[in-house]
Amino acid sequence: MSAAEAGSVFHRARGRTLDAFSTGSPWRKEQTQDLQHVLEKVDREIPLVLVSGNHDLGNIPTAETVEEYCRTWGDDYFSFWVGGVLFLVLNSQLLFDASACPALKQAQDRWLDQQLSIAGQRRCQHAIVFQHIPLFLRSIDEDDDYFNLTKAVRKEMADKLSKAGVKAVFSGHYHRNAGGTYQSLDMVVSSAIGCQLGTDTHGLRVVVVTAEKIVHRYYSLDELSEKGLEDDLVGLMKTG
Repeated sequence: MSAAEAGSVFHRARGRTLDAFSTGSPWRKEQTQDLQHVLEKVDREIPLVLVSGNHDLGNIPTAETVEEYCRTWGDDYFSFWVGGVLFLVLNSQLLFDASACPALKQAQDRWLDQQLSIAGQRRCQHAIVFQHIPLFLRSIDEDDDYFNLTKAVRKEMADKLSKAGVKAVFSGHYHRNAGGTYQSLDMVVSSAIGCQLGTDTHGLRVVVVTAEKIVHRYYSLDELSEKGLEDDLVGLMKTG
């Protein structure tokens, strides 16, 4: 879920139903403030990682929409380390359609190549990517769609990431659970905590990273409330 989509969820909870998709929308400022107000209540010891998406930057991003996002939420792409694991956060709107800001895409491409090179040099335990738009929904060879990247782009990206040892790409955008594998790369598409477009219920994906593997499962909010996490995941958290 992108920052703007999350903001619209909280906005709807306050009795309004409009999603300020456009950066020029009259509801944009209020939705941003709603989300910022909620995030202020999150325990400061819990790091928050925001991934930019189409509701933040537009389906066709511009230098202006990217600048506004960065001014409000921080960098649109960046990396961070947790233990021996490298996490890469990408601006997938630049991969979807950068026709209005080609220089920004070129800058991200160069940065990504540098990061993947560092990952190899430092021999990270795992490398994991977060991006809003999935590379693909089910298969690397599926048709182009609003909810995936074009065949040419997805194949180039998947080959680059797989060759560099990236284990998984986590995405949203589809508002349904989906995913598949390509070579050694796991493409994970998670449904939404808010608006659902399929049959999945409101929920979230729990990911546990250990030295040996990456385990992830989608839970509905009711499941988490009634039963909590399964014992094997809890065990992995304690030993991982």
